[in-house]
Amino acid sequence: MFQLTLGKYKFQKLADFDLDITDFPQFAQAAIEFCRSWLSGSTSFLQQTSGSTGIPKEIELSAVQMIASAKGTQSFFRTDEGSTLLCCLDPRYIAGKMMLVRAMVWNSPIHLSEPKSNPLEGLSLLPDFVAMVPLQVETCLTDKSSLKKLKAIDHLIIGGAPISSALKEKLLENDIQAYQTYGMTETVSHIALAKITSGDLVYTFLTDVEFGLDGRGALWVTSASSNYENVQTNDLVELVDKNSFRWLGRADFVVNSGGVKLHPELLEKKSEATIHGFFPNSAFFFFGQQDDTLGEKLCLAIENKFGIGHSENLLIELKKVLSRFEVPKNIFIMPTFSRTESGKINRLKTIENLGD
Repeated sequence: MFQLTLGKYKFQKLADFDLDITDFPQFAQAAIEFCRSWLSGSTSFLQQTSGSTGIPKEIELSAVQMIASAKGTQSFFRTDEGSTLLCCLDPRYIAGKMMLVRAMVWNSPIHLSEPKSNPLEGLSLLPDFVAMVPLQVETCLTDKSSLKKLKAIDHLIIGGAPISSALKEKLLENDIQAYQTYGMTETVSHIALAKITSGDLVYTFLTDVEFGLDGRGALWVTSASSNYENVQTNDLVELVDKNSFRWLGRADFVVNSGGVKLHPELLEKKSEATIHGFFPNSAFFFFGQQDDTLGEKLCLAIENKFGIGHSENLLIELKKVLSRFEVPKNIFIMPTFSRTESGKINRLKTIENLGD
């Protein structure tokens, strides 16, 4: 039976959500207001996209779309009203909202916790279904008590950003059953899931998702969760079979250097261990910069608060793991990267700041 629990407070019927929440934290206010609106019969909701690759925009999502998405996930994982959910993502964003929707559609109990780096810390219950971002999973892995809980979760989905190679290895080492999600606000959360195993991740579409590739090889999708509208992505993919694909990277990030097309996201996976050997835990990304000879030259940006580093030595080591076309022509070390409100790296804005 659906019941939202927040500390000592329990919300079940519509009347329960009429509580004065003025002094509640922002994430709790957002969750309670959304559930109140949903249970009151609202049929549409405004939601802002993340803005990780461009200007954030506000779009309208219907309750019908959200229900279709929740049922698709339920069918994939075979959850039921006996499943206990944990919402540890900010309900102001679509991933957090959809955890609440799943609980209401599945008629399942859900516990609401602060969207902090270790959401399992101090948690007394053991949820069956949890969605986290990579940072949360990383933090849980470093805490003995949280790691034990993480191992016991039946269905862990990880979204918001691709998991790093290092995180993937830690999940496999600890035998944690988890899935990487693929989706966007326009499709109401994920439309495909990849079980985290050794080797390349292969994403499987949820039921009733139609898809194809445009002339660039970028994925388009349409489904009930997109209101049967065609959503054209900038994601370059390799189709594996009639229902699955491998993700290659974003078309708008592709660097065409002297006629050689380079995919930054793939290079980031190949060079992660090497870069972190010089800049532990630092964020980084590859990008293209205009060049008179090559058209675009491949560059590397690294976030380091001291703004210094051994870039020459790093370049020597990168040549051991990357082909000659994949080695960056320039390395930029910056004290901070620009980020979106939801915490994702804003590559375009960060690149613009290189000239500041």
